[in-house]
Amino acid sequence: MIPDRVESAGVSARAGDAAPAALLGASAIRELAAAHGVRPTKTLGQNFVVDANTVRRIVAVSGVDGDDVVLEVGPGLGSLTLALLDAAASVTALEIDPVLAAALPATVARWRPEAVDRLRVVAIDAMTLDPATLPGPAPTALVANLPYNVSVPVLLTAFERLGSLRHGLVMVQAEVADRLAAGPGSRTYGAPSVKAAWFADVGRAASIGRSVFWPVPNVDSALVSFVRRQPPEGAQEHERTAVFACVDAAFAQRRKTLRAALAGWAGSPQRAEQVLRAAGVTPSLRGEQLDVAAFTAIARAAETVPR
Repeated sequence: MIPDRVESAGVSARAGDAAPAALLGASAIRELAAAHGVRPTKTLGQNFVVDANTVRRIVAVSGVDGDDVVLEVGPGLGSLTLALLDAAASVTALEIDPVLAAALPATVARWRPEAVDRLRVVAIDAMTLDPATLPGPAPTALVANLPYNVSVPVLLTAFERLGSLRHGLVMVQAEVADRLAAGPGSRTYGAPSVKAAWFADVGRAASIGRSVFWPVPNVDSALVSFVRRQPPEGAQEHERTAVFACVDAAFAQRRKTLRAALAGWAGSPQRAEQVLRAAGVTPSLRGEQLDVAAFTAIARAAETVPR
């Protein structure tokens, strides 16, 4: 029986539990997969966490508490979902795989019967997320083992469309974690770094070994934490599209000076220089040397410099 192979998860995060809660171990995950005919696919970026200690660590580092409504993207077979239900008020899980989406409520009913009414499963691609269609209260935290092939666009989409998110923790490829958390001047600093910084303070929280996944990936993983904040320099949300277009242009040719890299975006090298000087930015700098506030200033200046 699968329940006999469940690993102890330690003391539950929810007050009043009389005994330690159980989390799914490697054997339970494999048996669940077999029972539902699930074979992890690279197409959907499926690497299931099979280590209970790692799941506990993710929830602990996330800072989720009983006031949070958690959005989980890609819950898979439910190893992280169970731990999140122990700690949060409720969990809304977005799952693109219809088989996994249909199986998750039954898994929760078996191992967390008291939490069934605090789980909402939505069978959609997270990239099509529409907050108006999400059931239940608006999410306040994002905690997820994100599919590595779409981790950055999924995170930025959640930031863009869910203003209710206050904080969170996501597991991504280690290289992506470095890019998201990088600051100006770093060799890993790029467009994802700037765009994430528009929405939140982002940091690399911890490294994760390959052996905690099934199947074992051929890349390293890391946890990235974030705390939501207001856009920089008093910027308004309607300015974001213009700022991001400037960011994309700057990093499309990152080895070039901003005067050259932004020439197409501005209309000409001469106008790019005028815009940069109006924003107080030296034209000979490169995009990797600017923070999100500087890019905001450049986008604003472009509105005032004649074409």
